[in-house]
Amino acid sequence: MTDSLRLQFGMAELNFEQRNYRQAVAILEGIIEEAPGNAEVRTLLARSYFHAAMLRSAEEQARLLIERSPVDAYAHIILGRALQRQSRHDEARVYLRVAAALTGNDDLLP
Repeated sequence: MTDSLRLQFGMAELNFEQRNYRQAVAILEGIIEEAPGNAEVRTLLARSYFHAAMLRSAEEQARLLIERSPVDAYAHIILGRALQRQSRHDEARVYLRVAAALTGNDDLLP
């Protein structure tokens, strides 16, 4: 990632921490166009979408993360929670069970 993208990512992280999720999304969408394979950027984008209640977009990003790394427990959690908030509980259960198995955290089980 270039210095410019790192600076932008830092701004996105700051916006996320300040709960300016839609501003973080705006920044991260630009970064992901330049660095589509960057899992750290895509994870923060998925989280930002989730917290901004842009659940379909959060779902899409989490699915991309899982496609690239099936053992990404956090992506499974994001996807499971996004599906839950869309009242798609049966689908969510699958991803949350995988996350629980990957992390050993039974608190994730629905």
